[in-house]
Amino acid sequence: MEIIEKQKAFFSTQKTREVSFRKKALKQLRDEIINQEGAIAEAIYADFKKPRFETFIAETQFVLAEINTMLKNLEMWARPERISGNLANFPSRNYVYSEPLGQILVIAPWNYPFQLTLAPMVGAIAAGNTMVVKPSELTPNTSAIVEKIINKVFDDEYVAVVQGGVEVSQALLAQRWNHIFFTGSTQVGKIVYESAAKHLTPVTLELGGKNPCIVDETANISLAAKRIVWGKSINLGQTCIAPDYVLVKHAVKNKLIEALKNKIVASYGDKQSQSPDLARVVSERHYSRMKLLLEGQQVLYGGETVDEDCFLGLTLVDEPDLDSPLMQGEIFGPILPILSYKDESDIDAVIKRYEKPLAAYVFSGKKAFQKRCITKYGFGGGAINDTVIQIANKKLPFGGTGHSGIGAYHGKTSFDLFSHKKAIVKRGNWIDPPLRYAPYKLPERIAKWVKHLF
Repeated sequence: MEIIEKQKAFFSTQKTREVSFRKKALKQLRDEIINQEGAIAEAIYADFKKPRFETFIAETQFVLAEINTMLKNLEMWARPERISGNLANFPSRNYVYSEPLGQILVIAPWNYPFQLTLAPMVGAIAAGNTMVVKPSELTPNTSAIVEKIINKVFDDEYVAVVQGGVEVSQALLAQRWNHIFFTGSTQVGKIVYESAAKHLTPVTLELGGKNPCIVDETANISLAAKRIVWGKSINLGQTCIAPDYVLVKHAVKNKLIEALKNKIVASYGDKQSQSPDLARVVSERHYSRMKLLLEGQQVLYGGETVDEDCFLGLTLVDEPDLDSPLMQGEIFGPILPILSYKDESDIDAVIKRYEKPLAAYVFSGKKAFQKRCITKYGFGGGAINDTVIQIANKKLPFGGTGHSGIGAYHGKTSFDLFSHKKAIVKRGNWIDPPLRYAPYKLPERIAKWVKHLF
């Protein structure tokens, strides 16, 4: 691809290694996002009617916060890090240099079409790389304004946008990159990983999974319901870390269901489709999939649909069969199955049916139970007595494990992700112990003692 060769040539000029160059690029990007924030909100609304408030907090302001974090810390992160030495390399000074990887490919999803395109890009810029960005074809209005912003701020030899569908992604993946960053489904993540392996290209895969939400009898049921509804309703449930299903103690199940119903009505009214605070399903194909998942299920509440608007309201489903399509894969929509458990073995039986999810949530007043849940089960990250908020702290890494992803980013983790950590030892010349040199005349017991020098 011509654009890759163009970016390789620009990278070889060493320009992107200059911290001042990176900071200037980030500041220009920040200014343009601020200038276009209203237009960004309009574009995302045109794609799937995401409320402006959600766009600001979860898309534009999220990216602006990421940029500000980089600008505040970049000079410190980019300078060589002094590491303590040891006797094995005495006398010496030891350092870790953060070196840009080179050419980065970012393939972005549709559910947070601005944030999940720009946030990894910000980290790659901060680390001194060039990159090609492929926004989602399912959100064409947002992808268009992303391209407009990037083209205004950057020359394509530095950062370029490539638009298109599956064929374009396949063509990009066939090229050799220094790192590929992909956000999307586990199924497509496997394809990306396989393509990258042909060139031994490292990858970051931000995927998903069936995120459990466990509620025991000691939880504050009213507050738990409020926070579960909030976490499930953002982006109409089209969020990789949204609660996928609830596991509630049998004794408080009915109480939780009533609380969930009340919180849905309090937030979105009796007729959810008329609420200005709910997005829409992104496409007819995804909307049809949602409707199919509800077939044969016992709906406790919700189920409102508006076909011409791809709208499905927040829907509670009672005790779905674990072998049903609803419970086979990630729901990624406004349907919330409610399962009950009698003891912790029931929780095990459900959670262990699935691959490690991207998130998990525990609502409980018992510290021992909280600890067992977060240490016993593998998942990307999560929260106790809340949902989704783990993504808000830039000091926390965000990423999956197993089938929910590879690698993590946000804040310093992003900078490290797109950097090679180069170890350098600067030896002194004033003394040179003969121990390591041939011919080896010292007894073997000396060699076995060397471990104490490291």
